[in-house]
Amino acid sequence: MHILFLTDNFTPEVNAPASRSFEHCREWVKAGHQVTVITGVPNFPRGKVFAGYRNRLWQTEVIDNIRVVRVWTFICANKGFVCRTLDYFSFMITALLAAFFVRRIDVVVGTSPQFFTVCAAWLVSVLRRAPFVFELRDLWPQSIRVVGAMQDGVLLKALSRIELFLYHRAALIVAVTHSFKRILTARGVDPGKIAVVTNGVDLQRFQPASKDPLLEAKLGLNNRFVAGYIGTHGLAHGLDTVLDAARQLRDLGESDVRILMLGDGAEKAELQRRAKAEDLRNILFVDTVPKDQVSRYWSLLDCSLIHLRRDPLFRSVIPSKLFEAMATGIPVVLGVEGEVADLVRRYEVGVTVPPEDARALVEAVLALRDDPACRATMAENGAQAARRFSRPALALSMLQAIEGVVQHDCLHQTKTS
Repeated sequence: MHILFLTDNFTPEVNAPASRSFEHCREWVKAGHQVTVITGVPNFPRGKVFAGYRNRLWQTEVIDNIRVVRVWTFICANKGFVCRTLDYFSFMITALLAAFFVRRIDVVVGTSPQFFTVCAAWLVSVLRRAPFVFELRDLWPQSIRVVGAMQDGVLLKALSRIELFLYHRAALIVAVTHSFKRILTARGVDPGKIAVVTNGVDLQRFQPASKDPLLEAKLGLNNRFVAGYIGTHGLAHGLDTVLDAARQLRDLGESDVRILMLGDGAEKAELQRRAKAEDLRNILFVDTVPKDQVSRYWSLLDCSLIHLRRDPLFRSVIPSKLFEAMATGIPVVLGVEGEVADLVRRYEVGVTVPPEDARALVEAVLALRDDPACRATMAENGAQAARRFSRPALALSMLQAIEGVVQHDCLHQTKTS
């Protein structure tokens, strides 16, 4: 089977969508299938092309036996509604054109959150007469309304209608949470064609480890209790709450607690400006690091901070960093409600607090600092529970769903020919 996969993020980018897409495709190739990925040149989240790449109309490479076709896009930093829309729209056009030069495809997979990519995948499926699979990682465009990037109006309603159109046209929808499936079913989408394949973790790369002594010394974190946020610093994450917590910790005189912020995103510069203005010396910002270095930073953490803004939409999401925290045996302080909170409580891998509640976040961090036995139990629980979310197993689950769609399409074509 030849799978054509369209995604605007792919390795060597290190964000969650890029990691999921790469690790799934890698497992599908290992299972004996041919995979071609159409994507842009790596530039996320700063909008700067990675070393060794150029933003050309067409270039190809092979990564772990995956053929990767990189196309030209309008590149900008991950901020600003207009610029990002131009980026997304340009990828839709160039990916659509590039797909015509990929020979003998059996199925087309398009991955959200921005559904311009999924629009391109649907168009390719129609023109190439191949089944269309919609991988649903975010409820876009609702999520851009939540973060204030777009207000309710004619445009948002039009995008929502396109979204629903794509759901109905997909032969298979692969949702990353059970909540997404319930939401789509309530909107009239056939639940029989929705498969749930959650996010997961590469257990070979993320494992419990002692603190990296060289990195700990370099960052000045010796003899400190480190609460860390690792991931995108975006509009949806509500990281002002983390800075509020840092201020409260300082005012309480909790000088042994440090907050490590690793990553990049639309809000990072503003967060850094605020931290400097308020003289928050207990918070440390670190730029995005290569994928093979991320586990070193996880090793420094005594607890992991996972946070999103307070909105009913985010009750349906499960941030992928939860699984990395579990795999590395790092207790979680979770400021997200809904399905992900249920997971944290079910597997007893951390503490849940209300979103955007800095006082509750501070109390949870200090409670974990003062209870090493509790942290040890949560760490053990996390490492055991992470095995249920092994990325290779989840990739094969998605592959089986895709194979079923292709087999059904072949039978249909045989009957109609």
